[in-house]
Amino acid sequence: MKKTVFLLATCTLLGSAKLHCRDAISVAVVNFTTCVQESKFGKKEQQNFENLRKQMVSMIEESQKELQELSQKLEDPEYIDSLSPKAEEELKLKFQTKNQDIARIQNQYYQVLQQANMQVMQKLNDNVSKASEAVAIKKNLGVVINKEACFYYKPNIEVTNLVISEMDKNYEVEEKNQKLSENNEAKEQENQLSQSSLTPQTPDLLDKPVAFNDNKLVQKQSSKKNSK
Repeated sequence: MKKTVFLLATCTLLGSAKLHCRDAISVAVVNFTTCVQESKFGKKEQQNFENLRKQMVSMIEESQKELQELSQKLEDPEYIDSLSPKAEEELKLKFQTKNQDIARIQNQYYQVLQQANMQVMQKLNDNVSKASEAVAIKKNLGVVINKEACFYYKPNIEVTNLVISEMDKNYEVEEKNQKLSENNEAKEQENQLSQSSLTPQTPDLLDKPVAFNDNKLVQKQSSKKNSK
């Protein structure tokens, strides 16, 4: 009896183990940072962000240069002596205003960059998520995890290169569709311009007033009376 119970328990454990292995979820890992740095979409978004940053820095540097020039004038005694009291006051006010402008631009600089960075990261996250889903469907994966959430994983379960490849495919499709849309808009504008240029501009003679020469009309009427 005891042997029978033991055999039944053993069979139950083996059966549950086989079922567990059969239902096991396949897991893969993706390196989000690498996707951002290596994918075409990520490189484009990084370049756009860098262009915005350079534009804002250029504005600040230009304003600081103007402020420095105003400061040098205020610190030059000879130049100050050559100014009238009103002009000196205007120069000081201009310096103060420029200083406030720089503070405002710097504050705006950090806000714009922070907002732009959030938008870029949201776009990148959506793109990586979409590409990861496509890879998971192709590879029959149950879960794709960000590398940053893992303490350890075997290198053979990483699918970063596959995700980047999928992101590049999506990017090329979006770029192609955007170019087609721009070309269609350009053609529509050309057609509208060509149609407007081919439309005949016929003057409406009925709308124009007819001018009569009263003197000639009177002479004709008098000549007809004399002939009678």
